[in-house]
Amino acid sequence: MGETAFFSLEGPLDSMPAEGQMRTANLGGFADLVRGLGADPRPILERHGLDARAIRDPDSYISCKSLVSLLEDCSTRFNQPLFGLRLAQLQEPDLFGSVTALCRAASTFREAIVGFIDYLPVVHSPVILMELVEGKETAELRWCVRSDLGSNNQANYQAALLDVNFLRLIGGRNFRPSYVNLAVDTRLKDIAELENQLGCRFNARATTNAIAFPVENLSQAVTTSNRLLFRLLGGYLDRVKVASRKTVVERVEDYVRGSLPSGNCSIEHCAKKLGTSVRTLQANLSDCGLKFSDLLEKQRIEMAKIYLERGQLSLDDVAASLGYSEQSSFGRAFKRWTGDTPQQYRRGLVAAGVH
Repeated sequence: MGETAFFSLEGPLDSMPAEGQMRTANLGGFADLVRGLGADPRPILERHGLDARAIRDPDSYISCKSLVSLLEDCSTRFNQPLFGLRLAQLQEPDLFGSVTALCRAASTFREAIVGFIDYLPVVHSPVILMELVEGKETAELRWCVRSDLGSNNQANYQAALLDVNFLRLIGGRNFRPSYVNLAVDTRLKDIAELENQLGCRFNARATTNAIAFPVENLSQAVTTSNRLLFRLLGGYLDRVKVASRKTVVERVEDYVRGSLPSGNCSIEHCAKKLGTSVRTLQANLSDCGLKFSDLLEKQRIEMAKIYLERGQLSLDDVAASLGYSEQSSFGRAFKRWTGDTPQQYRRGLVAAGVH
């Protein structure tokens, strides 16, 4: 991005997807779609190792292979050759979370697409590889996956419509794709439906997945541009990208930082967030000589000291930010950690000229 921003906490404010994972947001609307087809989504999800309760949190993570196999299974089970497209019709570009917010704040269409390419693998799924290819008259946004996920026709249908709708959101009402290429084997009678939803010519059996549009679109201004927001989000996402936090300990630390203010930070919620079981998470932490409670306390100590350095935060605010319902509970914990009460610690900072 070429610009930096200041953040007081090291690392991401929330856990990021590991290799082979994807944000559960990709299954938004799945349960409603399946119920509309006359079936119960729970046993279908469980068949592919997915927890029906966990997928309600769009910011948790699931296996990319599980997602792909689920969509293919549903396509066959319900005789829906365009099941992935049907799912995408129920979804919005905001499914991409902070990346969508960053792109909407960009100055130009090109800047938005570059941000989309750079950061989607960081916060949505590291399996995705994207590139912008520019010709004299036409540009293409191309994508593929870095892993062998087996047959993924439905995932590509979903991605095509989601990405077209994302480009429409950024490009405004006048944006029109020139064509869409997909590396899928599509029935001839389904092409008209695809072209109707995508709003352009559709080419099946392509060698590369791509959405094409006039190259002059790249220089167009984004009407929702916000330079301050763009710099703040870009600075944060750059930090996340550089951090490359992949170990289980780092990912749990990230989860704790993001979840403490909710007052609902637990190993059960953490396991769901990371797309694993409590038993597996406990075992992985044990291999590192740690327990979840160790990491929870470590993050509370570090964050408490940072918050207390901010003179404008009241002790009630600090306690709430660390997940305590009462300031007294926070005070007792802080004295146990440091030997000082929060008030004594803050006075010491003032005396030392820290704030």
